[in-house]
Amino acid sequence: MTSEQTSNESRSFAAVLFSTFTTVFLAELGDKTQLATLLLSAQSGSPVLVFIGAALALIASSLVGVLVGQWLAKTLPPERLELMAGLLMVALGIWLGLQAARSLWLSAAS
Repeated sequence: MTSEQTSNESRSFAAVLFSTFTTVFLAELGDKTQLATLLLSAQSGSPVLVFIGAALALIASSLVGVLVGQWLAKTLPPERLELMAGLLMVALGIWLGLQAARSLWLSAAS
């Protein structure tokens, strides 16, 4: 193995690690999971145990995502997988937008 291959592999390792961390970190900020963890920590009086439980839960759910993603990558062509992921993200965005609009409409009506 040449030093150029090692350098490219370490850059790709760092790039994948950094992009995964950044994506998951930003996606989790302010979501229901973080708010639930915040409330559990405040109610339990055991923030370390809440942190451990939340970290293990995130690890477990990430493992499921990685395993399903790996299986899908072997089963479907990349183009179809990208299309399905894009459609899922658009559908989730519409669904969340409709929920937010409904919530705003109900709070304004009361």
